[in-house]
Amino acid sequence: MIGTLRRECLDNIIVFNEQQLERVLREYLDYYHRHRPHRALDRDAPIPRAVEAVGEGEVIEMPVVGGLHHRYTRRAA
Repeated sequence: MIGTLRRECLDNIIVFNEQQLERVLREYLDYYHRHRPHRALDRDAPIPRAVEAVGEGEVIEMPVVGGLHHRYTRRAA
């Protein structure tokens, strides 16, 4: 987890103060546990996600962690 946090988050941003670091870490950990695919979990997240049907609407991109990562979901039809 520490290596992943460093490589996927902290190596790509400049932290100016402790409050910013805490906010970025909270956002990244939420992304990591709820949205990031994990190979060991068969491409699911530690907190399982609902499977969205293919034809339920347009796929939209939602930036997370200040735009460093993105999650994708379907817009309601």
